[in-house]
Amino acid sequence: MRLNFINKLLGSGFYTGYVPVASGTFGSLAGLAIYYIPGFENPAIIIPAIILFSLYGLYVGTEFEKVYGKDPSECTIDEVVGMWISLLFLPKILWVSVLVFLVWRLFDIVKPFPARGLEKLEGGLGIMIDDIVSSIYVLLLLHLFILIYGSL
Repeated sequence: MRLNFINKLLGSGFYTGYVPVASGTFGSLAGLAIYYIPGFENPAIIIPAIILFSLYGLYVGTEFEKVYGKDPSECTIDEVVGMWISLLFLPKILWVSVLVFLVWRLFDIVKPFPARGLEKLEGGLGIMIDDIVSSIYVLLLLHLFILIYGSL
C-alpha cells in the first residue's frame, strides 16, 4: 500500500514525519509555524482547523499504520493538532509560544494519565487521542499559570 500525495503531506505534518530524528518535535514546530500565520489564532479559524485536522488524523493515521506499523514516527499530524490545542486562547506572544511549545513537547513525551493508555488504541484513534488529551492538559496548565501570575 502507498500513501497518496495529500495523505503523505498532511499526515506527516508537512513532511516533518520524515525527519530522521525528533519527528514529533519538528511536527510541533510545523504546527507552531502555521499558528503564526496572521489571524490563524482567531478562534473562528483555529477551532475548525483543529476539528478538521483531528478528524482527518483519525483516517490518515490508520493509513500510516497500514504502511509503517503501529503509531509510526512518520505520522505527525497529531503533533500539529496538539500544538494548536495547546495554544488556544493564549496571547500570541513569542515567549508564551515558546513556553507552550516546551511544555507541550514534555507532555507529549511523558503522556500523563490517561494519555499513555489511550495511545494503545488501534489506528488513527490511538495516534490522535493521546496527543489531544496531553494538549488539553497543556492548555489548562498554561491558562492556570496566567490566572495565577497575572495577565500577560
